[in-house]
Amino acid sequence: MNFSLRPWHTNDLESLVTHANNKEIAKFMTDKFPHPYTKDKGEAFIEFATKETPNNILAIEINGKACGGIGIHPQQDIHCKNAELGYWLAEPFWGKGIVTKAIIEMVDYGFINFDINRIFARPFGSNLASQKVLEKSGFILEARFEKTLFKNGEYLDELVYAIRRENNKQKIKI
Repeated sequence: MNFSLRPWHTNDLESLVTHANNKEIAKFMTDKFPHPYTKDKGEAFIEFATKETPNNILAIEINGKACGGIGIHPQQDIHCKNAELGYWLAEPFWGKGIVTKAIIEMVDYGFINFDINRIFARPFGSNLASQKVLEKSGFILEARFEKTLFKNGEYLDELVYAIRRENNKQKIKI
């Protein structure tokens, strides 16, 4: 299935709210990704996602609609050569290889546009699909922290996957 990565636009609001308002997505995200996902939350997100240059948060567009998001978040202070990767995709598009390809493109975008040497992602230990796409995208499991996350009334494991600039085999331009 074809997709593209592009900046978010204010006219993405309806599609964003429709696709993001899903308990199955929210359960694997930090609490900053709300459920229910309201119009007000969507407006605040689009404003946040469009303020940086270069854009570090992009929409995953499928069939002309924003159906997910992916972002590279550069870190500060002594972690300044690192960036965190975050992503989500609308449930109707799961299992089609879209997120794996989007991660590969976003990793290249991150290494091209930011002065970083490492990109990391922190999936929940219970999110086997996310672990699989990170591994397919060239990320390596660096750490497992048992029961460090607290979400929906339960303790969850936190994993840390990373890819380093020197190990990035892809060279895709967005």
